[in-house]
Amino acid sequence: MAAHLSSGRVNLTALREAGRRELREFLDKCAGSKAIVWDESLTGPFGLIAQYSLLKEHEVEKMFTLKPGRLPQADVKNIIFFVRPKLELMDIITDNVLREDRGRSPQRDFHILFVPRRSLLCEQWLKEQGVLGSFIHREQYSLDLIPFDGDLLSMESESAFKECYLESDQTSLYHAAKGLMTLQALYGTIPQIFGKGECARHVANMMIRMKREFPGSQNSIFPVFDTLLLLDRNVDLLTPLATQLTYEGLIDEIYGIQNTYVKLPPEKFAPKKQGEGGKDLPTEPKKLQLNSAEELYAEIRDKNFNAVGSVLSKKAKIISAAFEERHHAKTVGEIKQFVSQLPHMQAARSSLANHTSIAELIKDITTSEDFFDNLTVEQEFMSGIDTDKVNNYIEDCIAQKHPLIKILRLVCLQSVCNSGLKQKVLDHYKREILQTYGYEHVLTLNNLEKAGLLKPQTSGRNNYPTIRKTLRLWMDDVNEQNPNDISYVYSGYAPLSVRLAQLLARPGWRSIEEVLKMLPGPHFEERQQLPTGLQKKRQHGENRVTLVFFLGGVTYAEIAALRFLSQMEDGGTEYVIATTKLINGTSWIKSLMEKLEPAPF
Repeated sequence: MAAHLSSGRVNLTALREAGRRELREFLDKCAGSKAIVWDESLTGPFGLIAQYSLLKEHEVEKMFTLKPGRLPQADVKNIIFFVRPKLELMDIITDNVLREDRGRSPQRDFHILFVPRRSLLCEQWLKEQGVLGSFIHREQYSLDLIPFDGDLLSMESESAFKECYLESDQTSLYHAAKGLMTLQALYGTIPQIFGKGECARHVANMMIRMKREFPGSQNSIFPVFDTLLLLDRNVDLLTPLATQLTYEGLIDEIYGIQNTYVKLPPEKFAPKKQGEGGKDLPTEPKKLQLNSAEELYAEIRDKNFNAVGSVLSKKAKIISAAFEERHHAKTVGEIKQFVSQLPHMQAARSSLANHTSIAELIKDITTSEDFFDNLTVEQEFMSGIDTDKVNNYIEDCIAQKHPLIKILRLVCLQSVCNSGLKQKVLDHYKREILQTYGYEHVLTLNNLEKAGLLKPQTSGRNNYPTIRKTLRLWMDDVNEQNPNDISYVYSGYAPLSVRLAQLLARPGWRSIEEVLKMLPGPHFEERQQLPTGLQKKRQHGENRVTLVFFLGGVTYAEIAALRFLSQMEDGGTEYVIATTKLINGTSWIKSLMEKLEPAPF
């Protein structure tokens, strides 16, 4: 994995290096050969910090997935559990340890590494089960912010939104504050903090308290970031509900991107051989890594999907022209030069083939009638048309039993675009959903209401039109090919969260005080004192760097919109994005649905 540098001056390699160093130190404490038992949800995030080769250098010989029963055979001295501090995982570990063959010699040593924090509750639980004494090392690995790309960090905290807004559990906010402290230790104190929302306020308060409690953390590093903007997800509930229309956003909507990897249907990627009528089609999904290390992907991922085709066909012409060159190479020097460029050209050709296949897969879906109808309704709601009455399309979808998540996304979108639904409309939707999909979903509807996504209109006033006009959230004439505004990422809708970031940079939030008051939670500004000599003197034409931290999740379309602002000629601000989790409407609603246990009989 190459270290990625973003276009600007922020280099996130130091963060990845710090993570690797902490991992090495722990592995070296457990002398001798090792097997790691993984909590499955950690393998993806860890893969972004350290490759297998690093583990091998430190005598890791085997890796297993954590599951009940006996541990698999492994001729190693140490067994290390890498786990999140969750009680249900402690039960599995207890089972593993108790089934260990005590008679075997030599005996194996057990260790446990909690990610991202040790938990007294978990250790107490292991003690009650009588296995705590079996662990020689019990430590924590503070995997707070994981670098996903040159300008993107994520905590990969699956349930952060649900914990904050439904369970009043602030653990993920504490981890966010800790992650920001780590970031400041590596990249200097961030002089200005702005925020909007209750969670943002909590994180800022925790950071200020941590700074006070550890006066030694005043570092003499020249600050890389000028500003930190903390944004609650519930300040902008609308954006994740809408269908993302960038290339990367659509890949995520349709196939789901996990820790920079996507799994795709294999048939589009089978090599086509002449005369063989598709005999051996691969059955395993095609797994691809998606990040800016791949030139072509970096170029197309943030474009509106309608602008991707022309880039791919241009690239195809350039590549085939480059391969044609070989016929003109006459001298040994020319042939040698052609051969030296061959690996790069072949990589470019295979990358082009992959993205052409992905684009075809997506196009099959985006040109379908169903996709078009769904998008039309979304865009009507976002532009303020018919948000206050029962929608025919939604009713038809319920009658035809379309996937429940699709229905919930649309109904929530309508509710948000109308500042809540009239009681009569809300009751109608709820009744239809429960009768069609089952009464067990009453808990999910409850959660959506608690989170503010699906709620009755209380004040009888709809603030959304004012917010939409003031923040220019809907643009009628959007240019998808050569955009001049962030609204291209949703073909007309400008993400409210990114508009707030854009207006903060200039002319500043004072210009939108009235609208900020209509959005949930407080807005605030804090300054952190810099040691003398570290105040920045900005060179002429030098961009400011702003870290935007989304508490509760961010979508790829929002990331694309912030990258677009970073690249604007006269923008003057470069953005780095951090979040508790990369989400899309489907994964987000899923995280709020009640998982129902099957009946015990």
